Amino acid sequence: MKTIDAFLLEDVPGYFEGDGRDSDVVLASRVRLARNCKEIPFPNRAGENQLAEVQLRVEKRMPGIGQTLGRQFYRLDMEHLSPIQRGVLAAKSFISPKFTQTPQHRVAFISEDERISLLINEEDHLRIQCMAPGFDLATPAALASKIDDLFEAELDVAFDEKMGYLTSCPTNLGTGLRAMVLLHLPGLTATKNLSGIVNLSPQLGLAVRPVWGNGKENAGDLYYISNQLTLGFSEAELLANMKSTVQEILAHEREARKALAMYAKDGLEDDVWRAYGTLRYARSISEQEALRLLSKLRLGVELKLLHETDTHTCHAILTGCQTACLKNLAENENLSKKEIDRCRAKYIRERLGEKN
Repeated sequence: MKTIDAFLLEDVPGYFEGDGRDSDVVLASRVRLARNCKEIPFPNRAGENQLAEVQLRVEKRMPGIGQTLGRQFYRLDMEHLSPIQRGVLAAKSFISPKFTQTPQHRVAFISEDERISLLINEEDHLRIQCMAPGFDLATPAALASKIDDLFEAELDVAFDEKMGYLTSCPTNLGTGLRAMVLLHLPGLTATKNLSGIVNLSPQLGLAVRPVWGNGKENAGDLYYISNQLTLGFSEAELLANMKSTVQEILAHEREARKALAMYAKDGLEDDVWRAYGTLRYARSISEQEALRLLSKLRLGVELKLLHETDTHTCHAILTGCQTACLKNLAENENLSKKEIDRCRAKYIRERLGEKN
């Protein structure tokens, strides 16, 4: 295994790697299970000794879990990581920002291939997160279920016959399953058809939210879609509902891209090349501008309007241009905004220059 420092310096998370299904629109898929130890208060109400007990119980099972799965795990103790390092893990979606705020007795185990993330004492005592590139909920769901079975064989888990798995957040009651898909939707944004999907999603039991910004102004045209409720549904039903809805969104996004390429090709091509030119040669660039231009660049790559770079590089920039990653690369927590913007531009120039 690489050192933790080398692992944190990587700019393409493992769950982005590979040729995922429908990867022109779907960057990654994730399935998360929330579990809690029986008769111990949830983390937001537990005392130090109780959090320590949960940590001990879960960590004792990790050697056997790793051996059964045939995988090695990085052990990342939030107390022993710097704020920059914790920020990198959040930027890569291995942990939540909330997990970094109170580091005591918070530990993450991340698999070497970066497709499994196990969090101890986050919002729940144990969060099992499994990821896959592209549109693939079946693989992470099966893996998360297997890991859950391994833990439950030795852990007393909080479970009620009527309510199902007991969780800190009421919306996770039942299966404790949260499925999430990361979508790039520049076509629907450009044709102003995204609002219909966002407004319809609650009726389908789903939530659509931007990764950055708000519904009206999303810098990177990236959106998460996830199930809102788990109580009263089986895991199979939740996953089937997600799958059918995402397939509908995929079809609409591809139609929108086709319309742009057919009826607005000149303007679209100009936007793509202007985005490439700015990213390739800028000496200072904000995170918001970089994400906005990167969306155009990725769309141009997928529509084969530009061949000077590829989606792998776009994904590297997507992660690597975030402030926490730039501070980690520079080994300097105290960079000013101007310095960060210059570092971001330099990083992007170097990544885009690798193809030339």
